[in-house]
Amino acid sequence: MSSKNDMKLGVFIAAAGLVILLGKLGVFGFLGRALWPLVILVPGLFLHVLFFSRRASAAVLIPAGILTVYGLLLGFCNTWGWGFMSHLWPLLLFGIAVGLYEYAFFSPARTGSLTATSVILGVLSLVLFIFTLLGTGALYLLGIVLFAGGVWLMFGRRKQGSRKKWNGGW
Repeated sequence: MSSKNDMKLGVFIAAAGLVILLGKLGVFGFLGRALWPLVILVPGLFLHVLFFSRRASAAVLIPAGILTVYGLLLGFCNTWGWGFMSHLWPLLLFGIAVGLYEYAFFSPARTGSLTATSVILGVLSLVLFIFTLLGTGALYLLGIVLFAGGVWLMFGRRKQGSRKKWNGGW
């Protein structure tokens, strides 16, 4: 056997031993637990790169936007705690809104209905996010707004209407 083949075999055996040792020490388990959101984020970023380098159509922007937002959300929760998901879950809707909006914006056949749908989903996501931040206080706020709106419809509009009639008589 030549020394060149011995060198290659030695490198292979040493690398295999290092992988086994690192696996037994838990390094790969830690990396898997810490970096698994990259499995979602990297394909989203890769799809963006494919589109902006003109190697793919605008249709890839829908999953690209969704995967990128989801990867960032899951990475945040994986790093700082899953308790944040009780407040950040509306970002799941926001991911869909981002994907649809990117497609509607960059697609050659721009459709207003798709843009409107993505904006509605984005606003809905924002409203739900605000309600989750307010917690049960959001129900009180909603009740107050509905009550005030009802009172205004019952009494406020009638007074304005009667003033118009009274002023019109002069």
